[in-house]
Amino acid sequence: MAHDDDIRGTARGSCEVPLSILELAVVGAGITPTETLRASTELARRAEEWGYHRIWVAEHHGMPSVASSSPAVLIAHLAAATTSIRLGSGGVMLPNHAPLIIAEQFGTLHALHPGRIDLGLGRAPGTDPATARALRRHGLDADDFPEQLAELTAFLDGAFPAGHPLERVVATPRSPESGRPPIWLLGSSGFSARLAGALGLPFAFAHHFSAGNTVPALELYRSSFRPSAVLDRPYAMIGVSAVAADTSERALRLARSGGLSMLRLGRGAPQPVPTPEEAESHPYSPIERDFLDEYLSKVVLGNADEVRRGLEELRKRTEADELMITTMVHDPADRIRSYELVAGAYDLTRGR
Repeated sequence: MAHDDDIRGTARGSCEVPLSILELAVVGAGITPTETLRASTELARRAEEWGYHRIWVAEHHGMPSVASSSPAVLIAHLAAATTSIRLGSGGVMLPNHAPLIIAEQFGTLHALHPGRIDLGLGRAPGTDPATARALRRHGLDADDFPEQLAELTAFLDGAFPAGHPLERVVATPRSPESGRPPIWLLGSSGFSARLAGALGLPFAFAHHFSAGNTVPALELYRSSFRPSAVLDRPYAMIGVSAVAADTSERALRLARSGGLSMLRLGRGAPQPVPTPEEAESHPYSPIERDFLDEYLSKVVLGNADEVRRGLEELRKRTEADELMITTMVHDPADRIRSYELVAGAYDLTRGR
């Protein structure tokens, strides 16, 4: 079983909490998925050098702008290309899968890369209703999440109670000598916050798309927390949208691409992330302009020092134990540069 030391990161440089990356493998217009995934691999290598604590990838389906539909496959590739940075899912949408399959996938990852794998779990579909129906032919949905979580945990630990219908089913490979990957619960509302607290698990909140619920959800998690064999006190991470560039003006220009991409997704017309030129010239209606302004208000953007100040303000306000940055821009080179600038602003390599 994973324990406290497997979960809590170590702050580096001048950052008071660990700094991590949520890599969505963003596909820009005119950029192929192959090019995108090569850039994700390069980012993982460089993030390890820069001193980031972990990189997670998220399960999304039916989205031309995201190439991370199969987290376990991408995690395996990124882990093979690196040596020390933690890799994980942020997250696997558990109702889309049989728990046994996830136990086997992450048991394999843990056996290949012991001590480096995290299993973050969500209960949303990560896609549109039609695709969710195609994924969930076993009939499970978000309401079954606690039961699925208990089943997955039992498979990973090899610990079904006597008389359980699945008692004789074994998830392989298992590595009892090195435990199992830490389980994290992910959420954007109070449900997973309360469940993570009750089970004594670490909790990751999606501040990047549910900023208004962040503080209430973290308060609920902390007030619900019960010490467990995994954690003796709460550990909360928040996902944060951030775009850093050499100038504030360029950061804003880059960030607009993500805003237009999310606008199209919300209208049921997902496309690859547009270029900054397309985002700049788009004929926004007043309602669309309001959407874009609201989106940009949730992004920590600017030059390196401005992004650092924004991240620090957010950390202090939420009292988060770890920050996980995600950057949605068109060009992979700009995305990698953004993470480099943030690492430099915090001097993450110091103390490694």
